[in-house]
Amino acid sequence: PQMWTNSINQANKMALLAWTKETGINLVQINGQRHYGGPPPGWVGSPPPAGTEVFIGKLPQDMYEDVLIPLFQSVGKLYEFRLMMTFSGLNRGFAYAKYSSRRGAREAIASFNNFEVREGCTIVVCKSTEKCELSMDGLAVSVSRRELEAVLRRVTDGVLSITLYDSPCQKWAQLAVLKYSSHQAAAIAKKTLMEGNMRLGGLEMKVDWLNPSLKQKLQSCEEKPSSSRVQGGKCLGVPKQAPLSPVLCNALDRLNILCQRQYLGTPLFLTKCVQANRNGWLRFWCRVVIPGCPVPFSGFTWVRQDGPGRSGHEEAKVAVALQVLRMLGESLQGIHANPLPFPKSWSIS
Repeated sequence: PQMWTNSINQANKMALLAWTKETGINLVQINGQRHYGGPPPGWVGSPPPAGTEVFIGKLPQDMYEDVLIPLFQSVGKLYEFRLMMTFSGLNRGFAYAKYSSRRGAREAIASFNNFEVREGCTIVVCKSTEKCELSMDGLAVSVSRRELEAVLRRVTDGVLSITLYDSPCQKWAQLAVLKYSSHQAAAIAKKTLMEGNMRLGGLEMKVDWLNPSLKQKLQSCEEKPSSSRVQGGKCLGVPKQAPLSPVLCNALDRLNILCQRQYLGTPLFLTKCVQANRNGWLRFWCRVVIPGCPVPFSGFTWVRQDGPGRSGHEEAKVAVALQVLRMLGESLQGIHANPLPFPKSWSIS
């Protein structure tokens, strides 16, 4: 059956399709970004240097690459063009254009900043900051760099380095600086980690672009050792958190203990609310990544909000933790089973 989103802005979508067929331009959409080039056809040599990308804002949401690429290519050779997209197929109102040279970027800013791209629609074009570093604050002190890297490589692409520090904002917590291969990779990782409501070691984490003032402050601090999880052959204790319900403590603690005994690493929970009904029930997409398991656990679950002001994410983690415990119990046939006969895929109902 035809999806309802196909009917939104249908005329402009058809025009875009006709343009791609006519020009032979290939557009690829990955995680909410639709991009051309990077490199474009016929490109030889290294990617352009820093300072060649511009940010384009205040775009009409029904405007696509068939209008934008010819416009921005009129002032210089494009290396890459990225348009941010919504689920419905409309754009999110902004894009990035990377030129083959800094001169092309300067020309784009001079020509198209405050340019009326359509009657009554003036766009903004300025130099892109091309940020590649994220800060992740709120990591449990028991989480090691190696463990975090294993998890990040499963849920994001392009991570180059991870540096751990004592959190300047939270007691008994760590802050990680994550460096990615490009601004695009970092932006996709930030979106994935934020939308996934990520937790590692039971603590809620805040993910954001690395602030320059914070970066300067961290550079004056001592970096933590590469293996902060093990000291004298024993795991460091996790700090006490705010009291949780017995069911939550039991389910999450049991899963953490099971993974610890089997040397699987600390479970990472990603949850996203995808549906709500009138009776207060919420449907969540859930994924649990355990570093020592070959594949993540993923699926959907229904939960009911436990009291006013609750988002349902905690309840979803309880439900998925219980499911994973059952599945691990069946797979391991007892906590001390060895070797670990993990199946090739998991499913959480």
